[in-house]
Amino acid sequence: MKAIGYKQALPINNPESLIDIELPQPTASGHDLLVSVKSIAVNPVDYKIRQNVTPEADAYKVLGWDAVGEVVAIGDLVTQFKPGDKVFYAGDLNRQGGNAEFQLVDERIVGHKPKSLSDSEAAALPLTAITAWELLFERLAIKQQLPDTKEQSKDIILIIGAAGGVGSILVQLASALTGATVIATASRESSANWVKKLGADYVIDHSKPLVAQIEQLNIGQVTHVASLTHTDSYLDSYVELLAPMGKIALIDDPESLDISKLKAKSLSLHWEFMFTRSMFTADDMIEQHHILNKVSDLIDQGYIQTTVGKHLGTINAANLRAAHEELESGKSIGKIVLEGF
Repeated sequence: MKAIGYKQALPINNPESLIDIELPQPTASGHDLLVSVKSIAVNPVDYKIRQNVTPEADAYKVLGWDAVGEVVAIGDLVTQFKPGDKVFYAGDLNRQGGNAEFQLVDERIVGHKPKSLSDSEAAALPLTAITAWELLFERLAIKQQLPDTKEQSKDIILIIGAAGGVGSILVQLASALTGATVIATASRESSANWVKKLGADYVIDHSKPLVAQIEQLNIGQVTHVASLTHTDSYLDSYVELLAPMGKIALIDDPESLDISKLKAKSLSLHWEFMFTRSMFTADDMIEQHHILNKVSDLIDQGYIQTTVGKHLGTINAANLRAAHEELESGKSIGKIVLEGF
């Protein structure tokens, strides 16, 4: 089967950083589905692994943790899917990724693809949707409501870096499924317009001091922070802005954080890493199957939309290198997708 992989951790401008290869087609067993991959999306986790993880000797590392495809074979323990089903998923960091014609993935972290979306539109969603859902409802514990019967709550959530992949779906989920007031941050006109379109109540500029901008809104104290980037740079502002007993959830990788600053207000800090359930085969791993199916339903019912920012063509090494380069620049809006081999 065709695949894209690498043998050395190299800068993206090196042609060997990602190369077109041929690998044996895997076989499904146990809880695994064998999926014929139709479309993929690219995430920061892809380039972080490519930059830092060297495969074992003479082995290729295949990246890719967002995929849409068709189930072509199932293991003997599979109960949720059958051959022919159209699926979407983020996968498991412990296994080969979706930058290949065929991929094995555990059924418990797979959802039914939204019927109303194309393959590439659906590929933009799994990793970021699971991350945003877990962050919002499990880490920050904001009350989930039904879209048509929402009541305004006293919650005020600040989403830092709202125009990126996770932010783009988090804004929508917070707007559609909670009674919270949503403050999103964006530093450019194009990204500010994007998050307004997705449902943010207010947009501020994270390249400028946060406290003064939020005080000018005159809407009360922030109760929850979704810190999607540069958490170490903004921590002091979070401490100042948050109401007592407020919550911070982060997804980035700060080198260090002085959490003693959180004590006076009894603030809590929560990590969100959507691969935790699959990496450790958590007892509730099937929750990600349920989350993806709920997101699929919300899409098909028109409550949330795909977050595709750019389609870079077919799935090959040259196009994937371009995708990695754009993501590494930190200026991409929404998700980058590729489709077909």
